[in-house]
Amino acid sequence: MTDEHTRTPATEDEEIIAAQLPWVAATHTEAERLARIQGELADGFERLAEIGPAVCIFGSARTREDHPEYRLAREVGRRIAEMGVAVITGGGPGTMEAANRGAQEAGGGASVGLNIELPVEQGLNPYCDLGIEFHYFFVRKVMFVRYSQALIAFPGGFGTLDETFEVLTLNQTDKAVDHPVVLVGAHYWGELVAWMREHLLEQARIAPVDFEIFRLLDDPDEIVATACAGVTGSWEPPRRPI
Repeated sequence: MTDEHTRTPATEDEEIIAAQLPWVAATHTEAERLARIQGELADGFERLAEIGPAVCIFGSARTREDHPEYRLAREVGRRIAEMGVAVITGGGPGTMEAANRGAQEAGGGASVGLNIELPVEQGLNPYCDLGIEFHYFFVRKVMFVRYSQALIAFPGGFGTLDETFEVLTLNQTDKAVDHPVVLVGAHYWGELVAWMREHLLEQARIAPVDFEIFRLLDDPDEIVATACAGVTGSWEPPRRPI
């Protein structure tokens, strides 16, 4: 295929995933791709090594400041940071901004944003004490899981669902240390949890113990207490059959 029929990839993720497609231009060699991946991993490992105990908070980039979810995320971020625990988000606007904002206002644990390069929508919010930019989603996901001891998932879009279910899968398969996963908002998660019960649990596509990996909560006291149990070591993970 001639150059006139190829297009430039929109992101570094697309460039590496579409590297074998003849209609997407290759802008890097394999050696350059591997070096960039290694560089992002090394940078993340170095800069996050000293943040201490942390809770990861996911949620929509499109949540408005006047929305109840924004206010709740801000409160949860503040309460966690007041306990000396860092708050890690995706670094963007909306719910992520709210959690970082609350954490920074508390002045206890660090407010950390792991931002991702996107063609539209997301830039690093101004409430991050430590902000790191990533080109690759998969490298960023490693940082979320490696440097946090709990996950709080607020309502969100495809990205929030992707990241949340990846953490659930890592817990289920023992690829990560079992840690609390809190789903915030019965109005948002409730029907999905009911669908999971009917189509996954009752059809034996997951085991009953897998349904215990997460907690569906709305109360900020319960949200913070459950998440921070992963930090203090008081979290009791599901007991899987040996």
